Amino acid sequence: MDYDLLIEKAKEAREKAYVKYSNFKVGAALLAKSGKIYTGCNVENASYGATICAERVAFTKAISEGERDFEAIAIVSSGKEIAYPCGICRQFMSEFGLDLKLIFTDDNKIETYKLYELLPHAFTEFEPKVEGGS
Repeated sequence: MDYDLLIEKAKEAREKAYVKYSNFKVGAALLAKSGKIYTGCNVENASYGATICAERVAFTKAISEGERDFEAIAIVSSGKEIAYPCGICRQFMSEFGLDLKLIFTDDNKIETYKLYELLPHAFTEFEPKVEGGS
Protein backbone atom coordinates (compact mmCIF):
# COMPACT_ATOMS: atom_id res chain seq x y z
CA MET A 1 0.00 0.00 0.00
CA ASP A 2 1.02 3.57 -0.62
CA TYR A 3 1.31 5.10 2.85
CA ASP A 4 0.79 8.67 1.61
CA LEU A 5 -2.96 8.29 2.17
CA LEU A 6 -2.37 7.02 5.71
CA ILE A 7 -0.12 9.99 6.48
CA GLU A 8 -2.70 12.40 5.06
CA LYS A 9 -5.45 10.86 7.21
CA ALA A 10 -3.20 11.20 10.28
CA LYS A 11 -2.65 14.88 9.48
CA GLU A 12 -6.41 15.42 9.16
CA ALA A 13 -6.96 13.70 12.51
CA ARG A 14 -4.24 15.83 14.12
CA GLU A 15 -6.30 18.96 13.43
CA LYS A 16 -9.15 17.60 15.57
CA ALA A 17 -6.95 17.17 18.66
CA TYR A 18 -8.18 18.56 21.97
CA VAL A 19 -5.00 20.01 23.45
CA LYS A 20 -6.18 22.68 25.88
CA TYR A 21 -3.15 22.21 28.16
CA SER A 22 -0.11 21.39 26.02
CA ASN A 23 -1.13 22.72 22.59
CA PHE A 24 0.75 19.69 21.20
CA LYS A 25 -1.42 18.03 18.56
CA VAL A 26 -1.01 14.41 17.51
CA GLY A 27 -2.90 12.52 14.84
CA ALA A 28 -2.85 8.84 13.99
CA ALA A 29 -4.27 6.76 11.16
CA LEU A 30 -4.44 3.00 11.67
CA LEU A 31 -4.72 0.63 8.72
CA ALA A 32 -6.56 -2.59 9.52
CA LYS A 33 -5.81 -5.69 7.44
CA SER A 34 -9.42 -5.41 6.22
CA GLY A 35 -8.29 -2.25 4.38
CA LYS A 36 -10.29 0.13 6.56
CA ILE A 37 -8.56 3.16 8.11
CA TYR A 38 -9.34 4.36 11.64
CA THR A 39 -8.14 7.74 12.83
CA GLY A 40 -7.49 9.22 16.24
CA CYS A 41 -6.24 12.39 17.88
CA ASN A 42 -4.97 13.12 21.35
CA VAL A 43 -7.57 14.25 23.88
CA GLU A 44 -6.20 16.00 26.95
CA ASN A 45 -7.84 16.33 30.35
CA ALA A 46 -7.24 18.51 33.41
CA SER A 47 -6.61 15.25 35.26
CA TYR A 48 -3.55 14.41 33.17
CA GLY A 49 -3.88 10.66 33.75
CA ALA A 50 -7.22 10.78 31.94
CA THR A 51 -5.55 12.09 28.77
CA ILE A 52 -5.58 9.62 25.87
CA CYS A 53 -3.08 9.54 23.05
CA ALA A 54 -3.96 9.56 19.36
CA GLU A 55 -2.65 6.04 18.82
CA ARG A 56 -4.93 4.54 21.47
CA VAL A 57 -7.92 6.52 20.19
CA ALA A 58 -7.42 5.04 16.71
CA PHE A 59 -6.99 1.53 18.11
CA THR A 60 -10.01 1.71 20.40
CA LYS A 61 -12.19 2.96 17.53
CA ALA A 62 -11.04 0.05 15.38
CA ILE A 63 -11.37 -2.53 18.13
CA SER A 64 -14.87 -1.31 19.01
CA GLU A 65 -15.81 -1.94 15.37
CA GLY A 66 -14.56 -5.53 15.57
CA GLU A 67 -11.08 -5.17 14.05
CA ARG A 68 -8.28 -7.21 15.56
CA ASP A 69 -5.65 -7.40 12.81
CA PHE A 70 -3.61 -4.38 11.82
CA GLU A 71 -1.01 -3.60 9.19
CA ALA A 72 0.32 -0.10 9.86
CA ILE A 73 -0.18 3.15 11.74
CA ALA A 74 0.92 6.63 10.67
CA ILE A 75 1.61 9.14 13.45
CA VAL A 76 2.14 12.88 13.03
CA SER A 77 2.42 15.75 15.49
CA SER A 78 2.42 19.52 15.51
CA GLY A 79 6.01 19.51 16.75
CA LYS A 80 9.02 20.38 14.63
CA GLU A 81 10.45 16.87 14.97
CA ILE A 82 9.07 13.37 14.71
CA ALA A 83 7.08 12.36 17.78
CA TYR A 84 7.37 8.70 18.73
CA PRO A 85 4.68 6.86 20.74
CA CYS A 86 4.86 6.97 24.53
CA GLY A 87 5.55 3.79 26.47
CA ILE A 88 1.88 3.16 27.25
CA CYS A 89 0.97 3.37 23.57
CA ARG A 90 3.82 1.06 22.58
CA GLN A 91 2.67 -1.53 25.10
CA PHE A 92 -0.99 -1.07 24.11
CA MET A 93 -0.19 -1.60 20.42
CA SER A 94 1.93 -4.67 21.19
CA GLU A 95 -1.23 -6.50 22.23
CA PHE A 96 -2.13 -6.63 18.54
CA GLY A 97 1.22 -7.64 17.09
CA LEU A 98 4.83 -6.59 17.28
CA ASP A 99 5.10 -6.67 13.47
CA LEU A 100 2.90 -3.58 13.17
CA LYS A 101 4.51 -1.05 10.83
CA LEU A 102 4.87 2.45 12.31
CA ILE A 103 5.20 5.41 9.95
CA PHE A 104 6.34 8.83 11.18
CA THR A 105 6.84 12.12 9.41
CA ASP A 106 7.76 15.67 10.36
CA ASP A 107 6.97 16.88 6.80
CA ASN A 108 10.69 16.77 5.92
CA LYS A 109 11.37 13.08 6.22
CA ILE A 110 9.54 9.80 6.73
CA GLU A 111 10.75 7.10 9.11
CA THR A 112 9.34 3.59 9.36
CA TYR A 113 9.84 0.93 12.00
CA LYS A 114 8.30 -2.30 13.14
CA LEU A 115 6.85 -2.04 16.63
CA TYR A 116 9.30 -4.61 18.00
CA GLU A 117 12.12 -2.18 17.10
CA LEU A 118 10.65 0.48 19.40
CA LEU A 119 9.62 -1.99 22.09
CA PRO A 120 12.25 -4.76 22.02
CA HIS A 121 11.23 -6.41 25.28
CA ALA A 122 7.46 -6.05 25.18
CA PHE A 123 5.41 -7.53 27.98
CA THR A 124 3.30 -10.14 26.23
CA GLU A 125 0.90 -12.84 27.28
CA PHE A 126 2.66 -15.80 28.82
CA GLU A 127 2.02 -18.89 30.87
CA PRO A 128 3.78 -18.56 34.22
CA LYS A 129 6.06 -21.42 35.11
CA VAL A 130 5.18 -22.98 38.47
CA GLU A 131 7.94 -25.08 39.93
CA GLY A 132 6.97 -27.85 42.30
CA GLY A 133 3.35 -26.66 42.22
CA SER A 134 0.27 -28.80 42.02
